[in-house]
Amino acid sequence: MKNSLSVFVICMFMAACSSLKTYEVGQIKTPMGEILVWLHEETPNHKNSFVQLAKDGYWDSLTFNRVIPNFVAQAGCPDTPEGFNDPEYLLAPEFNEKLTHDYGAFGAGRDGNPDKLSARCQFYIVQNKEGEHRLDGDYTVYGKVIKGMDVVDAMVNVPTDSLDEPLTPITMEVTVVRMNAKELKSFDVALD
Repeated sequence: MKNSLSVFVICMFMAACSSLKTYEVGQIKTPMGEILVWLHEETPNHKNSFVQLAKDGYWDSLTFNRVIPNFVAQAGCPDTPEGFNDPEYLLAPEFNEKLTHDYGAFGAGRDGNPDKLSARCQFYIVQNKEGEHRLDGDYTVYGKVIKGMDVVDAMVNVPTDSLDEPLTPITMEVTVVRMNAKELKSFDVALD
C-alpha cells in the first residue's frame, strides 16, 4: 500500500510540474492583428536566433517589406542587391524533411548563396494554401503560425508597389511569450 501511495504521489507531482512547464512562442503584433508562431525544437539554432533577436527588439523598427498573394509575407531586414554578407546575421541551414513549406510555415529568408545560409534577420510566412514545396530543402522552416493566418491572408492583399512592398508600411512588434501545454493545445500544437 505504501509503495502504491508513493507512486501515486510521484505521478501527481510530475503531472503538476509538467502543467507548469512553459514554451517560447513568437508573437508578432501588427496594425492588422496578432500572429503567434510555434518555434520548432528540431531547428534549435534558428529558434534560438529568433528568440534572441525578438528579445533584443531587433525587428521592432522594421516592417513586412514584401507581400505576395498565394506566396509569402516576408519581414525583417530588406533584400539588398549584394545579398546578406554580415556573418553575424547568417545561420547554417537546418533542413528537416518533416518541416515543410505548408500553409502557415515560418521560415528564414536567404539570398542565393551556395551554402544556403539563412539570413537570421529575415523571416517569411507561407500564405499559399497549397504550400510552397518547391522551397523545401532550400530554405529552413523553423516554425508555424498557430494563430493569425487571417492576418497574413489580409496582409498579402494590401496595395503594393512594383517590388511587392506595401504602399502603407505594415509595422511590427516582435516579442516572445510563454505558453503552457494547455494553452498550446487550444492551438493544436502537438507537444512531445
